[in-house]
Amino acid sequence: MKLGRNAFFVCFALLPAVSVADVLPLDDALRATYTACVGIDDELADLKKMAGINTAVTGVGTGLGAGATVVGIVKASKDKKIADLESRLPNVRESYGQTSYDIDAAKNNLQKAAAANAGTTETEIERLTKQSKSLGNWRTGLMAGATATNIAGAAIAGASLKKGDIQGRIDDCLANVSNLRTSIAMAKMEGIDVREAQTIANACSGYMGQDVSKIQKQAKGSLVSSVVGATTGLTGTVTSAVANTDKTRDGDKQKEKNLNTASNVLAGATTVASGTATVFNALQISTIKRVAQTAAECEGALK
Repeated sequence: MKLGRNAFFVCFALLPAVSVADVLPLDDALRATYTACVGIDDELADLKKMAGINTAVTGVGTGLGAGATVVGIVKASKDKKIADLESRLPNVRESYGQTSYDIDAAKNNLQKAAAANAGTTETEIERLTKQSKSLGNWRTGLMAGATATNIAGAAIAGASLKKGDIQGRIDDCLANVSNLRTSIAMAKMEGIDVREAQTIANACSGYMGQDVSKIQKQAKGSLVSSVVGATTGLTGTVTSAVANTDKTRDGDKQKEKNLNTASNVLAGATTVASGTATVFNALQISTIKRVAQTAAECEGALK
């Protein structure tokens, strides 16, 4: 046993002098680890808060987009009924025009029935038109709301991306933890109590194997989705507004139909984009939670 111990010290003495010289004293290694690792938990908390807010914002955008889509579908149904009634109206009026006032009572009754039918049809068209315009205004408003939430979502995701290089901070922390372990080994040979330092090294080593880069990737995914949602939402808002103007409604019916169809498609696209951004935000929160648990343990040991 004595020979083995002597052999160990002989081998250690043969190590390059620069390697031993590079080993930090335990207190210095602890201070370096503290400097490198403390503060990550706060940065993660800020990112988590932003991701949580963004989840709520894009969730609202998803709901508004879905609402606009449903309203657009109902409006399309009303417009179809209006078109059907308007196509029948000339025949009703023709029946009215062919009825004369100066003939027998039977034809006079027919004239009254035709007039009543024409009036009923026109009244129904007016009622449905009023409903259609109201639904068009609702769709435009909902699309505008979805656009605003997507713009806000993009801004929050962008701020999250600029928040800082969490991966770099954690890599620096792990590098200092590695140096701390070397210092612990040296301190042990000098008979120094290393229990506290060992606890810190074990707690902060939890960062190893965690893909923190996902946080940035998920923030970028949320940003891209929100930008897409804002673009389709803005285009859909303008299209919906134009489709619902009196000039458009009283003009080319095919153009009106095309504009309404485009508005509904854009509302659906905005809903999908908002929903995708919400998923990215939820995934980001999940990733942050896993990393934040290690950060809390690490900084708890350091403090």
